[in-house]
Amino acid sequence: MGTRERPSLWGFSLFALTWQFCVWFGWGLVVLAVLNLRATDITVIGWPLVVVAGLAFLGELRPVIASNVYVGSGVAISTAFVFAALYLWGFTPAIALQATAILVGEIMNRKDVWRILFNVGQYVISIAAAWGVLVVAGVTTSAAAPRTEFHGTDAGWVLASWGAYHLVNLGLVAGTAASGGQTWWESFSDDFWYYTFSTLSVLAVSPFIVVMASQAWQFVPLLLLPLMAVYLTAAVSRDKERQALHDALTDLPNRTLLQQRVESALAGARRDGVGLGLILLDLDRFKEVNDTLGHPAGDALLEVVARRLVGAVRPGDTVARLGGDEFAVLLPDVDHPTDAIEVAGRIKQSLAEPFRLEGVLMDVDVSIGIALSPQHGDDVEVLMRRADVAMYVAKGEQTGIEVYDVARDPNSPTRLGTVTALREALDLGQLELHYQPKVNLVDGTVVGVEALVRWRHPERGLIPPDDFIPLAERTGLVHRITAFVVKAALDQVEEWWKQGVQIPVAVNVSMRDLQETDLAGLVAAELDAHHLPPSALVLELTESVLAQDPGRAVATLRELADLGVLSSLDDFGTGYSSLLLLERLPVAEIKIDRSFVRRLDEAGADPAMVRSIIGFAHGLGLSVVAEGVETSLAWKVLRDMDCDVAQGYRVARPMPADQATQWLVERVVRGPAERAGLRAVGGTDHIAR
Repeated sequence: MGTRERPSLWGFSLFALTWQFCVWFGWGLVVLAVLNLRATDITVIGWPLVVVAGLAFLGELRPVIASNVYVGSGVAISTAFVFAALYLWGFTPAIALQATAILVGEIMNRKDVWRILFNVGQYVISIAAAWGVLVVAGVTTSAAAPRTEFHGTDAGWVLASWGAYHLVNLGLVAGTAASGGQTWWESFSDDFWYYTFSTLSVLAVSPFIVVMASQAWQFVPLLLLPLMAVYLTAAVSRDKERQALHDALTDLPNRTLLQQRVESALAGARRDGVGLGLILLDLDRFKEVNDTLGHPAGDALLEVVARRLVGAVRPGDTVARLGGDEFAVLLPDVDHPTDAIEVAGRIKQSLAEPFRLEGVLMDVDVSIGIALSPQHGDDVEVLMRRADVAMYVAKGEQTGIEVYDVARDPNSPTRLGTVTALREALDLGQLELHYQPKVNLVDGTVVGVEALVRWRHPERGLIPPDDFIPLAERTGLVHRITAFVVKAALDQVEEWWKQGVQIPVAVNVSMRDLQETDLAGLVAAELDAHHLPPSALVLELTESVLAQDPGRAVATLRELADLGVLSSLDDFGTGYSSLLLLERLPVAEIKIDRSFVRRLDEAGADPAMVRSIIGFAHGLGLSVVAEGVETSLAWKVLRDMDCDVAQGYRVARPMPADQATQWLVERVVRGPAERAGLRAVGGTDHIAR
C-alpha cells in the first residue's frame, strides 16, 4: 500500500506530522536494525536468508492490485517473505530486509525522494508493530534461535501480528489523506476492506514460507506459485472490472464509470465549494457513415474521435463513450461557464479537421450540450438530462454548442409562464438598459459604451440577459427586444450628444435579427428619427452567428456598412468563425472573449493566444477590444501588446442611465483623463466603478 499523490500544501498539519513521524521514527528503526545486524548472523542463517531475500526483492516489483479503483496501490508479494523473516529470525533481519526491498523497488520505479523516504518508514513502522505483538505474546526468535514450526496455539499471535501490521499501515497512509482532500477517517474507512482482503491474501502464505525455509529451503521458490496465483487472480478480477467499466471499442470509460466519477466529483465540489461541468456530444449524420462505408468504417471513425477528444480536454477531465456516437466529458473545477465553453470549443475544433476513412476525406460536425453544477443541478441524472437537452438544442438550432437553459427545456414547467411574463414585460416597459464604458488602453479616454438590456422583474428583481434572451430568441420575442434596445439606446445617445458626450453606443443583435428581419431598415429608421449620424451606433454580433448562415450574415452586415454603421464581432476566439470568413466580413472591430483575458491574471500565463488575435486583427485593419479586464495586471499586459480598447470592471461596471450619464460627463466633458481617476497601471486603485 503506497502513499497518495503529493499534496499541494506541505504545511497541512496532519500530513506533515505523519510524514515526519514515518521518516524520523521509521528510518531510526532502520539504522538501529542495520547496526545490530551482525555478519555472523547472516552466516548462521545462510542460504535460507539469501532465498527469502531474493524472493522478497522480486515480489516487491509485483504488487497485488485487486481493483482498478486503487491503481498505483496494492500489497506487495514481498510482504509474505518479510513476515517469514520476522517469524524465523526476528526483528533485525526483517527490518533490514523490508527497508532494502522497498528502497530498491521504489528507486527502480523512479519514485520521488519524498515518497521513498515516507514509504520505507511507513512499512518499517508497520513491521515493528507486528514485532511488538510477538514481544507481548512472549515469542522470541533470532538468527541463533529461529522458529522452525508452528502449532495451533500460535494462530492467535500470528493473526494479531497481521492485524497490527495492517491497521498501523492503513492508519499511516490515511494520515496523508489531506493530499487528496479527504479526512483521516474517510481515507481509513474507504480503503479498509479492500486492503484487508489483499493484505491477508498475501500474509496467509508467510507461515508456510517459515516451515519450508527452516526444513528444506530449496523448496521455498515453489511458494511463488500460489503467490503468483493470488497475483493473477487479482489481475483477472481487475481486467473484468475494467471491461465492465470501459467501452470495448475506444477503451474510454463507459456510462457506468462516468456516473461514478460524476458522483465523486459532485461530492468533492460540494465539499470544496467549486463547480463542475458535464458535456454531452454526438456526431451529426453519423448514420450516413455506417450506411455508406459500413460499420467497420464507423467504428474506425469513433476510435479516431475518441483519441481527438482525449487530446482536446484538460488534464484531469474524463472523456467517456456513452454508446453509439454519443460521448461525454466531465469537467471538474469549473469556476465559470466560459471554462466549459472553452473546452467545448476546443473539442469542436479538434473534430473540425477532416477524417480519412477508406481513402475518403470526411467532415464530421458535432453537437455539444453543457450542464453546470450547481447552476443546473446537483445530481448525476439531472445533469445528464439537462446536458442532453442542451445538446439537442444545439443540434436542432445548428449552433454547435449550447449551455443548458431552462427556457429552452421543453420539459420545464416554468417555460410557458416565463414566455408569458417576458411578453408582458415588453408590454409594461419592464426592460431597461445599463451601460458599460469602453476606454482607450493608452490614455484612458472614453471611446464608447455598450448597452446591456436588463429585465426589472416585479418579484425577482433585476434579471440579467443570459436568463431571458435565449428564451426570446427561441420564441421570436427577440425581434421586439432588439427594436426596443436600438430605440432606447439611441434615445439615451441623443441626450448624451446634446450634453457634449459624443460617443457611440454598441447594441447586441442576435442571429435571428440578421436572418429574419430587415435590420438595416430598422437601424436606418431609428437613426433618422433621432437625428443621429451612423457613427453613433455600433452593432455587436457573436461568432456563433457566422456558424449558421454566413452568407446572410455577410449580406446584412454589408447593408449596414453601406449605411455607415460599424459592426463588431463579439466573444472572438471561442472557436466558431473561420479566419477566411473574417477576412471578408465588413466588421470594424473584434472583442476578445473574456475567458482569454482572464487568463492573463494567472501566474505564468502564456498570452500567446491574445497576442495572436491582436496581431491578426491589426493585420486586417481592425480595432481590438478586450472584454472582462478586471485587474491592473491584465490592463498592462494588454496595453503592452498594443490592444486598443478595454472594457470590464477595471474601467467600470454596467450602470443605469443616470449613473452612466454622471460617469461620462465627468470624464468626457468636465476634464481630462487625470480628473477621471484613470490612473497609471502601476497604481493600486481600480478605475472608478
